[in-house]
Amino acid sequence: MSGEGDPVDRDDSTAAQRLTELEIKSALADDALDQLSQTIYRQQEQLEALAKEIVRLRDLVGRIESDSPRSLRDDLPPHY
Repeated sequence: MSGEGDPVDRDDSTAAQRLTELEIKSALADDALDQLSQTIYRQQEQLEALAKEIVRLRDLVGRIESDSPRSLRDDLPPHY
């Protein structure tokens, strides 16, 4: 026998090492997925808040426009 050890032991060691590496990659992928899910959730909340703000601002602009009298000068193109 040579000093390299039993081939079955080397295969088991290699398989165990590969399994450990796969478990690490799986754990990192799970963490990344959780972070992405949280990011998407926060962005959805921000989108909903911004949509509400747009509605509020449109209402405000509509009220301001209806309350203020229009001048004919407002309708002139800028080059006059």
